[in-house]
Amino acid sequence: MFEDLEPRRRRDEALTSLRREDLDLYAIEDLEERIAELETEIARSRAAIEAKRSKKSAADALFNFRP
Repeated sequence: MFEDLEPRRRRDEALTSLRREDLDLYAIEDLEERIAELETEIARSRAAIEAKRSKKSAADALFNFRP
């Protein structure tokens, strides 16, 4: 109920904050962990893209859409 009162986050807010972080504050191990987490997020994003493409292809086939 109260969530509706909270301002919405912009889509690019998380990426913008990542870009602004001072990487000099991180140890090598921390940077390696950060890279691993970012690579996991990239893989998750790629999987979402493929799922959306698959759904779009199925819908196009169903409705016989020709671009």
